[in-house]
Amino acid sequence: MEEKSTTSANEMKIIGFLCNWCSYGGADTAGVSRLKQPTDLRVIRIPCTGRMDPLFVLKALISGIDGVLVSGCHPKDCHYAVGNFYARRRLEVLKEFLPFLGIDADRFHYTWVSASEGQRWQEVVTEFSQRIHELGRNPGVGTKTKTENSVEAY
Repeated sequence: MEEKSTTSANEMKIIGFLCNWCSYGGADTAGVSRLKQPTDLRVIRIPCTGRMDPLFVLKALISGIDGVLVSGCHPKDCHYAVGNFYARRRLEVLKEFLPFLGIDADRFHYTWVSASEGQRWQEVVTEFSQRIHELGRNPGVGTKTKTENSVEAY
């Protein structure tokens, strides 16, 4: 008997690091509301985006994950007061750094979604998933990716 694959051939590998207090609740609200969402995203629940190490994103993209989404509480709405501000600072630096490693920065996105924003969660995931499908499979590190910030552009 042939074993069924759990993923389709067109499904991309997208990881979502979600804040336990807001974005995970937003994803849950979208699910409870039966809003249609792409099936590409695999969720990793984290206590706060402020505890998000940018190396998690980097390691995922280097190892061939097609896209990484980080989502936390809106500014000034963090359960730990300033965790999302720390995350924004670190993740913005990471986003600027990715082209220098040969990784397309469009494969990474961070955003804010509260627990009551199921509709917004659906929009964020759908738009990010469409972007990753347009980019195609992650070619991995070491292949040529021309961007305006890459060293080869100068």
